[in-house]
Amino acid sequence: MGPRWKGKASEARALADPMSKIVLQLQFSLTQSDAQGLLSGCSILYQADEEQTDLLNRACFGRTIITAEKDKQWFQFGMEEAFYLSYHLNCLKIVDGQDREKNVQELWQDMKSRKATFPEFYMAYQHLRMKNWIVRPGSQYGVDFVAYRHHPALVHSEFAVLVLSEGGGSNENVRLRVWSDFLCTIRLCGSVAKTLLVLSVNDNGSGSVSPSCLDNYSIEERTVTRWSPEQCRENPEKV
Repeated sequence: MGPRWKGKASEARALADPMSKIVLQLQFSLTQSDAQGLLSGCSILYQADEEQTDLLNRACFGRTIITAEKDKQWFQFGMEEAFYLSYHLNCLKIVDGQDREKNVQELWQDMKSRKATFPEFYMAYQHLRMKNWIVRPGSQYGVDFVAYRHHPALVHSEFAVLVLSEGGGSNENVRLRVWSDFLCTIRLCGSVAKTLLVLSVNDNGSGSVSPSCLDNYSIEERTVTRWSPEQCRENPEKV
């Protein structure tokens, strides 16, 4: 399946405003403002100004929270995207309820304690984001993430993403163990016009003691599609 653009001008608009450029603008804005997010449960809350609100929305980081404040907008980041902004882009500091900044090691351990599969999910998230895919939660489709070629206002999501762990990770061999798992997932993806993308994350024996271990991780990408017999039958009119 290829990209399904929303309107005739959508592809041209996406090409004129590449996601890599938007993310760089966001990174610069957050760095300049010494941005701080508040760790709250399994989310990170961030109060953005008008410029950052526009950039966060265009780059598809977080989701907005409705408040009565007119000059400020609150955003709620998931753990993977907050860690990406903090660790990979180095543009977001994260503090606890006592306004104490967490260093990257503390943040890593905290997020692992809240979500056992965090190392594998973060690696998958980072892998796709670094390729300039928009990555959003995929629970409504029964998968881990969905991936968009550009902003969801311009194009439908192209991939339904499942994250699997190899080499002793916390998510190893949990899903897709039997053919019925494959068939159910593929049929669901087909019904919503998405290609199933399986990302197998291997820690290569490095474990997940610290985020520096991510340098030793590897990812294998597999796209899985359903074979349709109707596509290979002879044309009845020519029989």
